[in-house]
Amino acid sequence: MFVPTARLRAAQALLPIDHAARNSTSHWSYPRRMLKTQHAGKLWMVTQPDHGALAGFLAAHWGNEAFARPGHYAPVVDAERLRAQAVFAIAQHDNHWWEWEANPDLSADDGFPLGLGETSKNQQAGFDRWRLGLKRFAAEPMVNLLMSSHAYWFYAARVLAQSDPAFTSPLFWKGAPDKLYPGTIEAPLAFMEHLQALQSEWTAQLRADVATAAWVEPANLAPLTRLLQLCDGLSLALCSSLMPAKTGVSVGMGADAFELHNVPRRSWSDRGTITATPVGPRLIALDPYPFDIDPLPVTMLARVVTLPCEKPANFHSWWHAHERESVEFQFVSRK
Repeated sequence: MFVPTARLRAAQALLPIDHAARNSTSHWSYPRRMLKTQHAGKLWMVTQPDHGALAGFLAAHWGNEAFARPGHYAPVVDAERLRAQAVFAIAQHDNHWWEWEANPDLSADDGFPLGLGETSKNQQAGFDRWRLGLKRFAAEPMVNLLMSSHAYWFYAARVLAQSDPAFTSPLFWKGAPDKLYPGTIEAPLAFMEHLQALQSEWTAQLRADVATAAWVEPANLAPLTRLLQLCDGLSLALCSSLMPAKTGVSVGMGADAFELHNVPRRSWSDRGTITATPVGPRLIALDPYPFDIDPLPVTMLARVVTLPCEKPANFHSWWHAHERESVEFQFVSRK
């Protein structure tokens, strides 16, 4: 499922060279941001840990007659144990943001944490955060294997000439992101190789135990890797305006129609597309419907500010004085 290291280097040579891009003073990096969305005259701010917890909630409710529950895609010794590991990994997939979210960089424009478009040009800082997050649960190799896949495939879409479309982030469902070019590709390529080395260690640990050896077989690992991406995308569709809308400009907060591709149903060889359609205020119909409860009530925690507003004079005092609000959504089946 992961591209062998030798092929990563070969993939670099396959990328077309755009000399204008090479000479540009700007360069791509992993954005340092809180999820900030302007919607209905308000600024909605969702932390990455809260977004991750919402994704974990969706994973915990994934599965019904049409869709297998996590951990039940292929035979294993204890499917419910594997399911718990997958749900945990999905809930923690962005835990490398913990320290930044506790003491975030602030926007010069509004005095709140940096958001979309306010990015750091320090790629190394992003890699270091990932490395920190992948050390938190040293005794959980399956959790680390799945979380590291989140980073691997995010960068693969930019680095590899032909990244596997089955693992393309839902954020790129309408088209692949711009490729990186020589001069910007080397650092993420090296980071991907580092991830592969870690993944080899975690895979070996899991294979050495008869109770977990089957977890890393493609029939189990591939759909769980994809499920992490899908729950991440569904959560982001509620927490932000990052998910591209079918038509027009994305407004976020569950108000956009979009598609999820390569969704595993009963097994990895059985995949399809889920269409998400807003059918009412904070009411989103999914077709086909993947959850065990219909409708599924979903709570998003956000700090909400009415615009326009003054910059906080002292951010931490303001932040901790303003409690998160519970914003209620529902996913429903298409009738």
